[in-house]
Amino acid sequence: MSYELSEILISEEEIKKRVMELGRQISKDYAGKELIIVGVLKGAVIFLSDLVRNIDSSVKVKIDFLAVSSYGASTKTSGIVRIIKDIDTDIKGCEVLIVEDIMDTGLTLSYLSRIMMEREPRGLKICVLLDKPERHQSEVNIDYCGFTIPDEFVVGYGLDYAGLWRNLPSIYVVRPSI
Repeated sequence: MSYELSEILISEEEIKKRVMELGRQISKDYAGKELIIVGVLKGAVIFLSDLVRNIDSSVKVKIDFLAVSSYGASTKTSGIVRIIKDIDTDIKGCEVLIVEDIMDTGLTLSYLSRIMMEREPRGLKICVLLDKPERHQSEVNIDYCGFTIPDEFVVGYGLDYAGLWRNLPSIYVVRPSI
């Protein structure tokens, strides 16, 4: 089955405005502190890049990445989370913010939270661009959320289908081609 772009769900302008607001809130919450931001590859790269540029200099930011897999070339999560690339930074005693593109079922973020907490950070918070509450299977506390969206498969602004459409500046709904 092939897929095609449907309507724009969240515009580039709406994203820019919300990412700026999130950056301001994180700046306020972590003012005077050092913060390790852990981006979840590959989907969160664009969001993380824009987000950190909106965190002011009162926060000493370090960035690290990890890569996980739970989708493959499907529009639905497999439910199995695999760490493909782990972070390089020791987070023990540190403030950590996980930045993820989307909270779908919550299985990935639940798994990552558990793994990160075993490493004994001082604090661990989660920031997501998108949240799909209808799909949650696991309870995860989201500290910073860009947008709550309906149960649609979406691409753009870092989110993809089989590696495609990450480059789009807006968030689009994807539908099966007829």
